[in-house]
Amino acid sequence: MKYILFEDFSGDPVPIIFPNRIDFAEFREQIPYSKVLSAGYIQLRGQAFTCHGESKGLEARSRPEDAAIIQKKFQNPED
Repeated sequence: MKYILFEDFSGDPVPIIFPNRIDFAEFREQIPYSKVLSAGYIQLRGQAFTCHGESKGLEARSRPEDAAIIQKKFQNPED
């Protein structure tokens, strides 16, 4: 799966996960007004997420903290 981590209007990170068959740039067009913080690929390994890779078209790459941000959103979706 792929992901893009956007910054919402309050400055909080918001991850969106989508299938590999959708291009990063194509998906980015659906959310044009948010800042892209990072982008890459995500996998669930055991009980933890791992993020890696990059989107050359968006000029964004995965960051070490992305997996923890995404994990937190799944555990506390209202935060």
